[in-house]
Amino acid sequence: MRISISALLIALLVLASAVAGRGDRKTDDEEAIRKSVVSYVEAFNKGDFAAVAAHWSDDGEYVSSEGESFKGRKKIEAAFKTFFAENQGMKLHATPTSILFKSPNRAVETGIAIVTRPGENPEEIPYTATHVKKAGVWKIASVKDEESSDVLPSFDHLKNLEWLIGEWVDADEDSEVNTTFRWARNRSFLTSFYSVSAQGKIDVQGTLVIGWDPVRKTVRSWNFDSAGGFGEGTWSRHGNQWEVNATHVLGTGEKASSINTYTYVDDNTFTWQSIGREVGGVPMPNIGPVTVVRKPASEPPSRPKK
Repeated sequence: MRISISALLIALLVLASAVAGRGDRKTDDEEAIRKSVVSYVEAFNKGDFAAVAAHWSDDGEYVSSEGESFKGRKKIEAAFKTFFAENQGMKLHATPTSILFKSPNRAVETGIAIVTRPGENPEEIPYTATHVKKAGVWKIASVKDEESSDVLPSFDHLKNLEWLIGEWVDADEDSEVNTTFRWARNRSFLTSFYSVSAQGKIDVQGTLVIGWDPVRKTVRSWNFDSAGGFGEGTWSRHGNQWEVNATHVLGTGEKASSINTYTYVDDNTFTWQSIGREVGGVPMPNIGPVTVVRKPASEPPSRPKK
C-alpha cells in the first residue's frame, strides 16, 4: 500500500501561522500548532516515518484526489515508510495561507506546499487539513489534497526568482522589514507581502506582484502600499543580480523613482539596494546595500541558475 506525494506533502502542513494579516497576539493553541509543524518538518526531512506518523491522531485519515484512502496511524506510518524509501533527496517548502478554529478543539487550515525532487522542477500542491486537540495535544485528523495547478509558460521567465520563495527579515536597532514571497496559483505570478516596523510598531504594509509581461517581453512588478501609494517596475537580470527600474506615486500625489537591486548571495541570504532615488524631482539619499536573511523554516525550493 502506497501513499501519494500529495498526501505526504499536505499532511506535513500542520498550521504554522495565524490568519494572513492578523496582528494580534497568537493564542496558546496557535503557538502549540506552530511548534508541532516545526517538529513535523524535521521528522519529514529526516525520513523518520515513525516520528511523522506520531503527529497524526489514532483514527486520522487521508483521502487523495483520486479517492484513495488511508485510515489510522498504523496504515499511515506504513505508507510513509515506503514513501521515504522510494523518494530520497526530496525538499519541501510550505506556505500556510489561512486557519479557522471551528471550535476550541478543531481547526481547519489551507495552504500551498512546494516540493522539489533532485533534477526536477518544483511541484505546487494546494491542501486543506483538519487538526484536532486531544488530551491537550494537537494532531492531524484528516487531509484532503487538491489537483496540482498547471504551470503556465510564464513560469519559464520567473523561475530564476524562485529562490525568493519564503519569509525574510532585515532588522536593526531602529526598524525591521518582514517580507514573504510565495507563488500565485499556476506559478503565474510571484506575490510578496511586506511590513516595515519602527520602534515595535508597523509603519507601512504593502503588496508586490511580480509577473511576466507577454507584450513587452519582460518581467514587471506592481506595488501597492498602506500609505495610499502605488507603482510599477521593470526587471532585468545580470547574473545573480536583478535590477528593478521603479516608479511610484505616493499617497500625497508626489512622483518618485529609484533603481532597486536584489542580489542573490546564498539560499538564505540576499542583499537589497536602492539608488538614483528621487521624490518630486528632488534627489534622495541612497539606501544600502542591506543584508536580508531567511527566517528559520523549511528548506527553500531551489537556488537560482548560475
